[in-house]
Amino acid sequence: MPPRIYRLEAIVLKEMDYGEADRILTLLTPTGKVTALAKGIRRMTSRKAGQLGLFCRAELVLARGRNMDIVSQAQSLETYEGIRQDLFRFAYACYAAELMDRFVQEEEEDSAAFYDLMAKGLEWLANEADPRLWMRYFELRLLSLGGYQPQLYRCTVCEREILPEGNLFDAERGGIVCPRCAPVAPQARPVSLGAQKVLRYLLSRSPEEIRALTLKPETHNELEALLERYLEYILERDLRSAAVLKRLREEIRRAERRANRPAAEAV
Repeated sequence: MPPRIYRLEAIVLKEMDYGEADRILTLLTPTGKVTALAKGIRRMTSRKAGQLGLFCRAELVLARGRNMDIVSQAQSLETYEGIRQDLFRFAYACYAAELMDRFVQEEEEDSAAFYDLMAKGLEWLANEADPRLWMRYFELRLLSLGGYQPQLYRCTVCEREILPEGNLFDAERGGIVCPRCAPVAPQARPVSLGAQKVLRYLLSRSPEEIRALTLKPETHNELEALLERYLEYILERDLRSAAVLKRLREEIRRAERRANRPAAEAV
């Protein structure tokens, strides 16, 4: 019989208010995903409140309960303050957490690699200069861990080597389709040579090398749309936090356009 009290390290992926003062937490741990109840955490006097917020990495002591385990102690290890101080970084962290929640199942015992990636991903989003670039890096690493790394070097239909020409990306086949095979993959979408190069670079380079990479806005947009389509195909559902990011960017664009209008036109 497993011990009633146990200790583990965890990252808070999701939180949901429960009752008058409690919260239900979805925790990612090196040994799987856990749903736990943090009693009284919403009270002003709670010691857990500052130790166990959304996206925090913490050392926990839990007690096994009848329906779900109970958080009895929490000691914060990392709060990733850079995420909380920037709305975009926070939105990207929500997106990363949603992806991780979908990829890792509660019964999956060995999730140490996923846990390490989530911890690194939050660190990148909190501290690196270009969170969009690091989100693409995170997505590709997650796809690799999950067994869905895209095929970028050979056509997914004919298996010929991919040449620098008018290629396409097919989410259903999980990679690049050459122009000759385009008729058998009508759902595939064009992918620019620049985007292909960046995808290969992100999959083959270290974080130190990624840090030196600078992308044009149009390349950012293309990669974001391509990977979002691929992830949604794999997960068989829309990603809610991706839609939030799109709306947030559109609201900022509208605000910038209003701010840049001539005074007479604005009136």
